[in-house]
Amino acid sequence: MTDGESVYYICAELPPGPMLIAATERGLCRLTLPGEDQDGFWSWLKRRWPAGRLCDDPGYFRSVVAALEAYFQGELRRFDLRLDLCATPFQRRVLREISAIPYGETSSYGRLAARLGQPHAARAVGAATGSNPLPIVIPCHRVIGAEGQLVGYGGGLALKVKLLRLEGHRIEGNKLIS
Repeated sequence: MTDGESVYYICAELPPGPMLIAATERGLCRLTLPGEDQDGFWSWLKRRWPAGRLCDDPGYFRSVVAALEAYFQGELRRFDLRLDLCATPFQRRVLREISAIPYGETSSYGRLAARLGQPHAARAVGAATGSNPLPIVIPCHRVIGAEGQLVGYGGGLALKVKLLRLEGHRIEGNKLIS
């Protein structure tokens, strides 16, 4: 980021609750889930763009909010938004693989690691998944444990269950039922 570059943000009221969203001129860069620490959102932005100008600009996000609303209404299955990812090369590879998981399907950390050509890197894939700055847009809720168990989600397991059910999955307890 250059000195004084603008970082736009909005707090959007969406069906699961309030979500903070940020973007640069290059694209969407951060999205928080309801219940996530808002201080963490601001700290994250300041660490990545210490010289950036924060601009509250709801108009900038019309298409993003419309896409998220359509997703929560079950009308959108894949996001087509410009992204400005702040991630390591490995994290980018993992997030690209997660983005390739189709709506209504899931993958395990181990399967993602194998698809990356690193079958023993399930824990590293889990760490990269946990660093996802754009949950829902990059659908990390579709990543589950090896036996179908629902593990870890920044917005909490209750939200993960809601998102998976929205996409047509059956869940009992904290486990996906095939």
